[in-house]
Amino acid sequence: MKILICNDDGYQAPGIVALYEALKDFAQVEVVAPEHNNSAKSNALTLNTPLYVAKAANGFRYVNGTPADCVHIALTGLLDYRPDLVVSGINNGANMGDDTIYSGTVGAAMEGYLFGVPAIAFSQVERNWQHLDVAAQKARELVQQMAQQNLIGQAPWLLNVNIPSLALDQMGHMKLCRLGRRHAAEPVITQPNPRGETMYWIGAAGQAKDDAEGTDFHATAQGHMSMTPLKIDLTDYAHLNYWSQTVTKLQMVIGSAG
Repeated sequence: MKILICNDDGYQAPGIVALYEALKDFAQVEVVAPEHNNSAKSNALTLNTPLYVAKAANGFRYVNGTPADCVHIALTGLLDYRPDLVVSGINNGANMGDDTIYSGTVGAAMEGYLFGVPAIAFSQVERNWQHLDVAAQKARELVQQMAQQNLIGQAPWLLNVNIPSLALDQMGHMKLCRLGRRHAAEPVITQPNPRGETMYWIGAAGQAKDDAEGTDFHATAQGHMSMTPLKIDLTDYAHLNYWSQTVTKLQMVIGSAG
């Protein structure tokens, strides 16, 4: 099995090193990751400046771009083969609920999925790398089990997995979950720079708004790993009929005005 690993914390982050070490014993693993931290870059691609690929002493390749850049470059020319699986992470902090829209970790996995490759985004719930070895072990177990069940190499799928920062004997089961929702982010932080100009810092993520049973927030709060299958189609199918009627009315008004 051939696995491409990426992340959004940068190629030197402990999470990606732990993930590589956990997977390299049973698969051919290649790391192509951002040179620097690219958290919250989502699916952004760099189109107006050149990208460069360098190789670190440990064999990891890194790119002066976004997580999606890394996977895109890897799949469209850098690698001389097509990987069976794209794995992103392990992220330093949760990617649950609305986080998935902004997440560079999920964005990297999504880029693989868009190219027809099965993909998994792994994140640790807390941001302190505590029990990272356990998270890496759980990621390894999941990938191995999916390979044994012939789920890798078939039709592409995209999974978002969040792992509590717990010791092995405290870790719960895997739970299939829907995404929860967060409250709006905390207020923007302002401060003057040395020239008296105002700087703005995006505020911290809000607390969980929808953390009911069945959500990723609820599962991880109970000590379980959460797995959420994601899709790309953002069409609001439930309200297509409403908007169809609205468009008809708008066409009548616009047509009469013309």
